[in-house]
Amino acid sequence: MRIAVAGATGNIGALTVAALERGGHDVVRVSRSLGVDLSTGEGLDDALTGVEAVLDVTNSPAADRAGTVAYFHAATGNLLAAGQRAGVRHHVLLSIAGVDRVEGNAHYAGKREQELLVSAGPVPWTIVPAAQFHDFAAMVASWTEQDGVATVAPLLVQPIAPADVADVLAEIVTGEPRGRYVEVVGPDPQDLVDMARRTNEARGHTVKLVPSWSAVFGPEMAGNVLLPGENARIAPTTFDEWLEHQRQSGRGQQGDRPH
Repeated sequence: MRIAVAGATGNIGALTVAALERGGHDVVRVSRSLGVDLSTGEGLDDALTGVEAVLDVTNSPAADRAGTVAYFHAATGNLLAAGQRAGVRHHVLLSIAGVDRVEGNAHYAGKREQELLVSAGPVPWTIVPAAQFHDFAAMVASWTEQDGVATVAPLLVQPIAPADVADVLAEIVTGEPRGRYVEVVGPDPQDLVDMARRTNEARGHTVKLVPSWSAVFGPEMAGNVLLPGENARIAPTTFDEWLEHQRQSGRGQQGDRPH
């Protein structure tokens, strides 16, 4: 198949492109750095020529709620309209598990806007709600780190390996539209503070972590809010297995801001 991946240069995008190409598919990479601007639609029609399916794994550059919602509204609307003009048969959106259970977070508000547009849009669709990624905790700590100290919200999550997310997305985008897919999560619940501590240790990075409900993640996300329901799809890679890979690879880099 000829498949367009919006957000192809990001962490999940690059992994999914690789998974699709391993499967023999022709992948069109869509990103601003490659000359396609989703917020204006510039370059989209050319990029989607002959494309059968579109996968959207983009993120918003804005931090505040209004800016995030506005960006996702414009980008998703342009992508759907261009997909309709190109005769795209399947639009797949990567979303967040529990996105409808959290009101105060700006990024979640933007993802809900995306879901509304996709589910009411002109192209047959699948929405894939995934849990936070294994590299999320250390990335959150990096946002606030200063002078060797970082604050991290004590979220309870059931994180998933980025490569597992990519495999699921590659499977779904090459299949038939499914509507709202089940939540896709990792094998075990984890505490975000402990995840950040263990990830930084595996990467050889020393930082003091202070549990705190910040403006980014408020107490409305406490407890079981971010944990999956009964019918979730459980991906195979545990957090411990992912950590071991971090130790062996010696990587210290952060991933995208996915959730």
